[in-house]
Amino acid sequence: MIVFSINNLIEKAIEKVERRLSSGLAEQSKRIDDLLVLQGRAIALSNASRAPLSSIHDAEFKVFSQFGEDGILQYLIRETGISRSEQIFIEFGVQNYVESNTRFLLCNDNWRGLILDGSEQYINFVRSQDLYWRHDLTAVTAWITRDNINDLIKDAGFYGDVGILSVDIDGNDYWVWERISVVNPVIVVVEWNSVFGPDHAISVPYSETFQRQQAHYSNLYWGASIQAFHHLAQSQGYALVGSNTAANNLFFVRQDRLGRLTALSPQAAYLDSRFRDSRDANHQLNFLSGQRRLQEILDLPVIDVITEAPTTLRQLGA
Repeated sequence: MIVFSINNLIEKAIEKVERRLSSGLAEQSKRIDDLLVLQGRAIALSNASRAPLSSIHDAEFKVFSQFGEDGILQYLIRETGISRSEQIFIEFGVQNYVESNTRFLLCNDNWRGLILDGSEQYINFVRSQDLYWRHDLTAVTAWITRDNINDLIKDAGFYGDVGILSVDIDGNDYWVWERISVVNPVIVVVEWNSVFGPDHAISVPYSETFQRQQAHYSNLYWGASIQAFHHLAQSQGYALVGSNTAANNLFFVRQDRLGRLTALSPQAAYLDSRFRDSRDANHQLNFLSGQRRLQEILDLPVIDVITEAPTTLRQLGA
């Protein structure tokens, strides 16, 4: 009995220490986030004082975004004159929302928004964070398709004019954005596949169950080209204003809100991405770059989104 009691006391003491450590780490993490937000705010104000910038690249900075998207969005928000009633974002493909295009808007500018992800574990993690009660954030678990996206957004209470739509689902991005009609965003951010090159308006074929890691071992076969998104954007009344320097996100602005911003052609905005996340046949990183990436996917099926004809990169002469 004495040994049992001592063991209980030891276990309780350990649990108490672990709770304190966890609480301390969480508090430390929050303080770091607060400092990062303050630094980001200062850079955003500096960028605003230098506007108009010759390129959105000059506005880049990272707080919670993967690359420089936080800075670009702050700049575009000011240039497009987004009003308080439009301070709403919708972002899907957020995973656990630690790294995202809209978290800085939530924490720095107190926007309200909707995030969606197919993983219940990720969404439950978001709901367990302080930011979920500190801000007007709606987090929904859903497998997104082109047929359900409008209902998902509307059923969550979002419709009409919004500031930002951010699309990042590593596959059906073109086909899903094409169907969105329930909201009218001022700015659209969409992930694009630089490996597809600057010249052809192509996307992977639509599949409701598309998953990048399963579609091809290389991890390079997904999404759509800059030409494809430019074609879609023009049909919906948007102008391409550029890519981030990492060449994984494109930025579009509604034409009636361009103001001092310059619309670019796909060729002028195109950049060859330099991140190296390709895999070999054993699903191990093999760090391909440049044209070596293209060789991996030359014969995989793609769709010309203008003619709707199936083709391959090899047939297109890529």
